[in-house]
Amino acid sequence: MSLYTMQQIIEAAEEKRTKISTVAIELESKETGLSNTEIKEKMTCNYNVMKDSVSHGISKIIPSISGLTGGEGFNLWQCKEKGLSGETILKASSRAMAVSNINASMGRIVAAPTAGSCGIIPGVLITVGELLGKSDEEIVEALITSAVVGKIIAQNATLAGAEGGCQAECGAASAMAAAAAVELAGGSPTQSGDAAAIALKGIMGLICDPVAGLVEVPCIKRNSFGAAQAILAADMAMSDIKSVIPIDEVIKAMGEVGHAMPVEFRETSMGGLAATDTGKALEEKLMKKE
Repeated sequence: MSLYTMQQIIEAAEEKRTKISTVAIELESKETGLSNTEIKEKMTCNYNVMKDSVSHGISKIIPSISGLTGGEGFNLWQCKEKGLSGETILKASSRAMAVSNINASMGRIVAAPTAGSCGIIPGVLITVGELLGKSDEEIVEALITSAVVGKIIAQNATLAGAEGGCQAECGAASAMAAAAAVELAGGSPTQSGDAAAIALKGIMGLICDPVAGLVEVPCIKRNSFGAAQAILAADMAMSDIKSVIPIDEVIKAMGEVGHAMPVEFRETSMGGLAATDTGKALEEKLMKKE
């Protein structure tokens, strides 16, 4: 993709009075030589994997390889119609954790944008698509918009927890999902940018502190929160709530915050929850198993 900022992409879409995904497909086609149909087919393959992982994760309790986690998505799914958060938030959060459960059990997922944040985008887009009665093709187009946001973050900051903390993984995924949800709901490209900025700001500074070095605790629950936050960010943007700080500046700030984090808080399991008494005890217990 030849454009390097979200503002460039948003301006191109607004000028043409079209969606971010349409601009992205055009750019990708020029750069790769693939047809629009081929690009959509490739993303459809990813979407089908996402649907499968969601379906499996909410259908039964699937223990992780370590035994630390299992069934979080399934359990919350059982409460989706009676919980305090409302059905949309609960469905999205359940699905997000369900995909993370599949990941922790070594099942097949789409790293969107990473394995540690794999549940947020499918949780949000499958739920929002279902709520709005959208077709698979429309959801695939929204996924392309999410990919644009992810690529811009990767180019101008980072997507890696080891480099930028969990803000770079779950934060990026939440921003990607928020932008895509706005497009799916008929919002403007500018509103997609605002939603991405709002979502990313909400997770700014979040450390990466996996207990025992595994992408389970607290990662699975953070996927749930990331999904809920993405939907709220989308609602804010479509209510004409602007991000005071533009999305590209938010991305840059996230990268700077990540680089300033002590090494203990960047996926080393040397700080945060991983360094608590319980975290250390769990790591020791797992090491004895080996």
